[in-house]
Amino acid sequence: MSTAPSTETGESPQPVTTQPVTTPKPRPAALRSLKPLVLRLHFYAGVLVAPFLLVAALTGFLYAASFQAEKIVYADQLTVSSVGDRKLPISEQVAAARKAHPEGTISAVRPSPEDDATTRVMLAGVPGVDETHTLAVFVDPYTAKVRGSLEQYGSTGALPLRTWIDEFHRDLHLGESGRLYSELAASWLWVIAAGGLALWFGRRRGRRKVRGTSGRRRTLGLHGTVGVWAAAGFFFLSATGLTWSAYAGANIDTLRTSLGQATPAISATASGGDHAAHGDGEDSSGAAPEGDLDKTLAAARAKGLGDPVEIVPAADASSAYVVRQVQRSWPTKQDAVAVDPATNEVTDTLRFADFPVLAKLTRWGIDAHTGVLFGFVNQLALMALGLSLILLILWGYRMWWQRGRASAFGRPIPRGAWQHVPPQILVPALAAVAVVGYFVPLLGIPLAAFIVVDVVLGEIAHRRGGRTHAE
Repeated sequence: MSTAPSTETGESPQPVTTQPVTTPKPRPAALRSLKPLVLRLHFYAGVLVAPFLLVAALTGFLYAASFQAEKIVYADQLTVSSVGDRKLPISEQVAAARKAHPEGTISAVRPSPEDDATTRVMLAGVPGVDETHTLAVFVDPYTAKVRGSLEQYGSTGALPLRTWIDEFHRDLHLGESGRLYSELAASWLWVIAAGGLALWFGRRRGRRKVRGTSGRRRTLGLHGTVGVWAAAGFFFLSATGLTWSAYAGANIDTLRTSLGQATPAISATASGGDHAAHGDGEDSSGAAPEGDLDKTLAAARAKGLGDPVEIVPAADASSAYVVRQVQRSWPTKQDAVAVDPATNEVTDTLRFADFPVLAKLTRWGIDAHTGVLFGFVNQLALMALGLSLILLILWGYRMWWQRGRASAFGRPIPRGAWQHVPPQILVPALAAVAVVGYFVPLLGIPLAAFIVVDVVLGEIAHRRGGRTHAE
């Protein structure tokens, strides 16, 4: 017998009705209210920051191409004329380099990493060479013949052509003050890309197509389509570019250190005493002990350090030689050992596998940004991103031109969009912008200036309009 309650009563059954949803749906409406604000920010950021982005894109494209150009232009210095049967000891190759170039001091030695590659002996303090650069002497590892010398910069061993393009991309050859341009571009690239994505996906599907359209709508379709496909790359370039920028980069380093995620350094103390971090070894002291380079290299090989490696001489009498791997391509080889020049014993070992997670990600991010992590494929991807950004900027300015009326060039987006954003959305958004702007000052300061100028101009226009209406 069923125990379910009977529905038969003396009253007529009430029809089952679905209660209407009375809860308002502020989320879609709020998001729709954000669209004019995002459009205005995307428009003005694009117009004002685009010149800096255009320079960064052009120079970045050239830098990505410079790796292959460098191999062609400096082929005589980078490669040997013929591969021999056996490579000479490193000490003999260094002696040949010093005989040809006795000036300066040895800052590092990079033994030939491949059968047809030369050995590089880097000299610091050479007259006529920039103090932040070294003179690389290229030695045939089979004959000890010096095949030339070139000025070199950075941990990737950039030669004059790539160095010039690299410095142009980084600071326009203006020094530290010039770095502000590249940091400004990196600070705003992700903002512009995010705004573009929001606007693109906020449009109806039918208005996104390119085929069969013309005029401004076609330009908008091309701009949006390429921007959507390239957006992930732009986010990556922006984030990795900021990691070694002047101001945001310093804040990122501070944050990583506070989280225990700083890049570790090998101890170069020869034996006993307090450990002291060994730098790049660019200034070899005359008091440093003369170690046996061949035995030092052999000790590093015994610890598993395969090519390519770099040998950094001891900085002073209490320091050790440092042998470190310098392969930034995948798989990354960044292990290092310290070798006491007096005993040829390994005093410290640093493995890349033991790096903190953020230190590894930073290393890989920078290497991918500079085109070395995945070699030629990496460089092609960077050139594609650079070309995409150039096209997007040109299309963006074209849309601005096409948006004008009659003789008016680039009719601006109407003001006052922020007034239509609900407070529950606007206040948290402003708080988030303030936090990001603090850590990324070349985003926060220009944005604050833009808001102030925009409000002032809007108030002036409002008062003029009120005065005209009164008259």
